[in-house]
Amino acid sequence: MLNRRILIGITGGIAAYKVCEVISNLAKAGAQVRAILTDGAREFITPLTVATLCRHPAYIDRDFWAAKHHKPLHIELGEWAEVFAIAPLTANTLAKLATGMADNLLTNTVLASKCPILLAPAMNTDMWQQMAVQRNWQQVQLDPRYHRVGPGAGLLACDRVGAGRMAEPEEILPYLESLLQSGGKRDLSGRRVLISTGGTREYLDPVRFIGNPSTGKMGLALARAAAHRGAEVTLVCGSMDANAIASITASLIRVKTIAASSAAQMQQAMLESFPDADLTCMAAAVADVKPSSYSAEKLPKRSLPSQLPLEPVPDILAELAKRKQPHQRLIGFAAQTGDIVAPAMEKLQRKKLDAIVANPIDKPGAGFGSDTNEAVFLDNRGRELRVPSCSKLQLAHHLFDWAM
Repeated sequence: MLNRRILIGITGGIAAYKVCEVISNLAKAGAQVRAILTDGAREFITPLTVATLCRHPAYIDRDFWAAKHHKPLHIELGEWAEVFAIAPLTANTLAKLATGMADNLLTNTVLASKCPILLAPAMNTDMWQQMAVQRNWQQVQLDPRYHRVGPGAGLLACDRVGAGRMAEPEEILPYLESLLQSGGKRDLSGRRVLISTGGTREYLDPVRFIGNPSTGKMGLALARAAAHRGAEVTLVCGSMDANAIASITASLIRVKTIAASSAAQMQQAMLESFPDADLTCMAAAVADVKPSSYSAEKLPKRSLPSQLPLEPVPDILAELAKRKQPHQRLIGFAAQTGDIVAPAMEKLQRKKLDAIVANPIDKPGAGFGSDTNEAVFLDNRGRELRVPSCSKLQLAHHLFDWAM
């Protein structure tokens, strides 16, 4: 986010308070943030609050008419912004966007800009469900510049429970990062992407298992990036945080999740979903072995074997490669210590993959549980790309740029 130019438009809804957290996080990450408040927004939060969080004066309609700038303010802001978010998006401003109206600083800046625009609607459930509002919502989505996040469902400020809740900051921030990374392109529209993520657990009894420390963050990043670029995503989730899974399905309508805690469950889910996939990314950390026997009841400590008999689990990636059709692309992942390239290249060739992502798990800020990663991309055409440390979402976009 360092020095990236992000413009935030705030309209008159109670959810305006949530935008303060978005702005604060962007500024802390080093982004340059500018904000426009409509007259309605000023009834909920003050320009002083927003300016303090932006580290820059906030703009209001009075500034629109002041001759203080080298160019008209809406032109200056429109040309400056790399990405534009309108949050909350009220029914009133939505109607203006749908019809191309420009009667205040915010809507004039929309028309004077060319960057991608992220819309985060927020309103009462009955308002959201009105035919006119839904017609306007469908209309703006015909414009490729507009991207959507939310609305979600839940308890609203009016005490109503239903649709219309503005997306949370943790849903808005990754989308802004995606738009900055991809430029808002939808090059995966019409594509079906299958992704596995998380670790697997191979149980000895109901409480003991063989597992690994995978959190699924890389797979979640791949799913976000693919959905942000227009793909229909099926995400097969191993053992991982349920809240992380819920957050992605709540904010992205193009992501379907399937739970699969063991290697056998993941194999079934992947094989069933694979025929429909155009691109498959096997990012899950799947066990290589499992206990040879399973006890349906917890084993007493004294009954635990001194040596645990093991047996191999099916190689899901190799089985997918055998079933792959010419139009499909299959990408594996190889988490390694030490030399990461040679083992990944051997895996690429042995399993007949289209490409593989080799990433270190013995470096700070990379591998299991981290928010950042680094990798070497290898493919069956001899190409190699080294990606230095970056967020896992950025790494996902680098992979799609390179692989597609």
